[in-house]
Amino acid sequence: MTQVRIGVIGTGGRSTIVEYWHNPTGNSVVVGAADVSLKALEKFKKEINHEAFVTTDYKELLARGDIDAVAILTPDYLHEEHATAALRAGKHVYCEKPLAITPEACDRILDEAKKSGKHFMIGFNMRYMSMYQTMKEIIDSGVIGDIKAVWVRHFVGLGGYFYYHDWHGTAANTTSLLLQKASHDIDVIHWLTGSYAAKVSAFGSLDYYGGDKPNDLHCPDCELKDTCPDASLERLTQCAFREEIDVEDNSMIIMELEGGIKASYMQCHFTPDYSRNYTIIGTKGRIENDDVNDKVYVKTRKSGSWHEMSDIVYEMKKMPGTHGGADPRICEDFVNLVLFDKQPLTTSFAGRMSVAVGCAATESIRSGGKVVQVNQGRHKNTIKDEVVSQL
Repeated sequence: MTQVRIGVIGTGGRSTIVEYWHNPTGNSVVVGAADVSLKALEKFKKEINHEAFVTTDYKELLARGDIDAVAILTPDYLHEEHATAALRAGKHVYCEKPLAITPEACDRILDEAKKSGKHFMIGFNMRYMSMYQTMKEIIDSGVIGDIKAVWVRHFVGLGGYFYYHDWHGTAANTTSLLLQKASHDIDVIHWLTGSYAAKVSAFGSLDYYGGDKPNDLHCPDCELKDTCPDASLERLTQCAFREEIDVEDNSMIIMELEGGIKASYMQCHFTPDYSRNYTIIGTKGRIENDDVNDKVYVKTRKSGSWHEMSDIVYEMKKMPGTHGGADPRICEDFVNLVLFDKQPLTTSFAGRMSVAVGCAATESIRSGGKVVQVNQGRHKNTIKDEVVSQL
């Protein structure tokens, strides 16, 4: 194979990455798409490939012999169905995070991937962002010593717009936003430390969104649309204060990782700004990021070496492409995985473990904050899961 022919299941919001795969004169080309929305498919043909095969039945897409690989960009609760079907159809698979909405569903997907012999890749694009790759390299250099603590504070500005106006707002579709939204951060904590969480305790509640509005109320039809602080006038936007909303909008987790590392993660969806702040503390110093100003700070303590003589500030360079240049790079890695068997920065088991931690944290929240052991699953010692640090 010299060129990967890719089909897409789901042409909604995350399908913006598809443009990086469609390169007819290069290593990959997008030849088909499936979605339940005819309007979305029309947009896909107009913006990506007007000659592409499109269908409202994803099984028709998987049946095509001219498709080598499939990108699954559908809502979380459909990932297991679509990933399993694609693997059984003999396709290589790229699946957007989270892998599924329960660890058991993740294990079933990993079972299918192992049986199929096909490549399977999870879409953890934060590993491909310059800031977190820089932090990973700093940690691996040993300059801050052995990691002992990780603190992550996540302000989810516009959280209502992205997570409470549609399918994300119910537990049946996502389990919780500590799985859906925090799966990125939980994975980065695992990646930066080289350790998985073993047990968690968490607290959270629905402090702002949800309420008593009808489930079929949409913002453009609401009499409060001119004064509601979270109104969105897109035609299909559901009310963020409807009755069915049942996933926490204000949560925090305390984790103990393998090796005794302590980590915490805080997430709030009704803050006015957007930011992820990571602090990693080691035996010789600490690093902290500032994603608003694109900087990483390294501070060192007395260590008996030259490292104690100076602090360092890293300034991130602007990289081309969406998500700070991460999206084109993760798309390239999937193609290189299929064509050249090149190991990407992400692993399927890592995808499974972020889900397991999110589910354990959700269980803890909804049972009063008790300590919950993280489900380690049956794949940890059977699936290659190297902590990859190279760029």
